[in-house]
Amino acid sequence: MEIKTFKVPNMTCNGCVNTVKGEIEQVAGVINVEVNKPAQLVTVEWDSPASWDVIEKALIGIEYPPVEA
Repeated sequence: MEIKTFKVPNMTCNGCVNTVKGEIEQVAGVINVEVNKPAQLVTVEWDSPASWDVIEKALIGIEYPPVEA
């Protein structure tokens, strides 16, 4: 299992949080998604077949690009 915490700078409202969380949860292999809206931080736990590249591309695709925390 892998865990990564990253920032999503344009995640500013509850709708944004739901969009980001929902998109990540759809990635096969994602186990858990935790969001800290005030800090704009997301922590994701995953196993194969998920990977950071797949998660990152999914977020870029919905215009919520992640940056290193």
